[in-house]
Amino acid sequence: MQVIAHIRSDFSSKFGIPRQSGLVDALESTIVLEPPFRNPDALRGLEDFSHIWLIWAFSESIQERWSPMVRPPRLGGNVRMGVFATRSPFRPNPIGLSSVRLERIELTETVGPVLHVRGADLMNGTPIFDIKPYIPYGDCHPDALGGFAPAAPEEVLKVCIPPDLLEKVPAKRREALLGVLAQDPRPPYQKDPNRVYGFSFAGVEVQFQVADPVLTVVDISASANAYPDNT
Repeated sequence: MQVIAHIRSDFSSKFGIPRQSGLVDALESTIVLEPPFRNPDALRGLEDFSHIWLIWAFSESIQERWSPMVRPPRLGGNVRMGVFATRSPFRPNPIGLSSVRLERIELTETVGPVLHVRGADLMNGTPIFDIKPYIPYGDCHPDALGGFAPAAPEEVLKVCIPPDLLEKVPAKRREALLGVLAQDPRPPYQKDPNRVYGFSFAGVEVQFQVADPVLTVVDISASANAYPDNT
């Protein structure tokens, strides 16, 4: 299989990324095609669809061995389920599937057509194998059963960011950061209120503590990772 594109997102590491696509609509990303696939004709007609499917690689979770049982975060990380009953990255073939909202397609002089999307759950630089249109009549099943994940998780935490710290975040990224934090990015088995967690987002390092149900950001500083170019 050939990598046809890479995503440019605000996450330089896995920590903090929403556990499913579409949970934080304010997250903006761009998809840049690889040189052999930068022909605008390959995307002709895609602009008429509101959502697209991305088929991609769990490039940071590749392992030589796989396990038939995994512990999904949705169940607190303590209950084992069959790998094929989950969306765990630790699979026989490390392939991910995400539905994202297509905002627009931009034709650029430097990298050809660029797809602007919202709600992606991919780390910056993730390789993409394919892009397909989301077809409502075939892809949407309102009466489908959701197993142990019957509904989208609500924003379970109240987020508190001091104004002077929030000003350090690029203005157009603040809403997305609030949405990411509200989803509770902590590992499900870690609930220590004294522990300080941190992750890189949109060119800054965000550190926070959680005393349920309040998440408090304690520091925001410039990140050692270069700010991703999402334009």
